[in-house]
Amino acid sequence: MTTLPDPHLSMVRPVEPTTPQGCEDCLRMGTPWVHLRLCLTCGHVGCCDSSPMRHARAHAASAGHPIVQSFEPGEDWRWCFVHEAMV
Repeated sequence: MTTLPDPHLSMVRPVEPTTPQGCEDCLRMGTPWVHLRLCLTCGHVGCCDSSPMRHARAHAASAGHPIVQSFEPGEDWRWCFVHEAMV
């Protein structure tokens, strides 16, 4: 059985985090976050699904940018929100 690569990986670009100090939306709203995710299409930094506001998922849906990478020290994994799978 072969596994096909996620077609959304074509949207991955070299990015710089827009707000390396934390979740862009939480910083603006003054809300807390648990973990951070980096959009690999535009560099938006959003909070994870365990965070109260789930800004990374909201950004993926509104901007159409489905691939994020963990923005936590020591973590090196990527996730596709469309396929709900590691990529």
